[in-house]
Amino acid sequence: MNKLPAIKLWPEKDRPREKLFKSGEHALSDTELLAILLGNGTRGENAVDLARRIYLKFGSFRKMSHVDMRDWKGFRGLGSAKVAKIKAALEIGRRFGEEQARDSRVKIRSSKEAALVLMPRMRDLKNEIFKVLLLDSENRIIEIVEIEEGTVNQACPMIREVFQKALQYFAASIICFHNHPSGNYRPSPEDKNFTEQLICASRALQIKTLDHIIIGKNGYFSFADRGMI
Repeated sequence: MNKLPAIKLWPEKDRPREKLFKSGEHALSDTELLAILLGNGTRGENAVDLARRIYLKFGSFRKMSHVDMRDWKGFRGLGSAKVAKIKAALEIGRRFGEEQARDSRVKIRSSKEAALVLMPRMRDLKNEIFKVLLLDSENRIIEIVEIEEGTVNQACPMIREVFQKALQYFAASIICFHNHPSGNYRPSPEDKNFTEQLICASRALQIKTLDHIIIGKNGYFSFADRGMI
């Protein structure tokens, strides 16, 4: 297959970076956006060619975001610095979604609306994390916090931190989330026990627990939707 010449030899209107500045980033294809992150290609292959091969292998930015580092080694000239840039850009995109929901004071009316805020960030993670939506009296998002102390299997330290955050931000209610790295979002016995303890603490402190949502690879489990809260 014939390779395209170096991008600097292309007509200016076709170069990804110049196209971005002229027409905006929305006008670029996925391959062109990836090429800008790469910056340059390798001997005999420009950045767009390399970006196209990467995108064809993984199929989407979502799949690209959680593949193992070993999966990147088949690309000649693609060093750890370029892979780090790609992974950092994808993480920025995920975090932007959370920031947008928080800053626009999104009102949560259902488990589906709540899940949509955090699923892009949590569904493909290889480690388990626990997050809480802190809501005001009208169910608008005040803040999204990550709980670092304890695990679902060791509930007490985590529940203590959850409600410390809720009190700190004067939250009227909370929605808790954690992910299952296996991709299976069915609740474990530990998840059920944790939720029961969470509800007990919630009643004592008069801060409503509206839901506990488990995020999986392609879906979620809502304790509220199942009548378990």
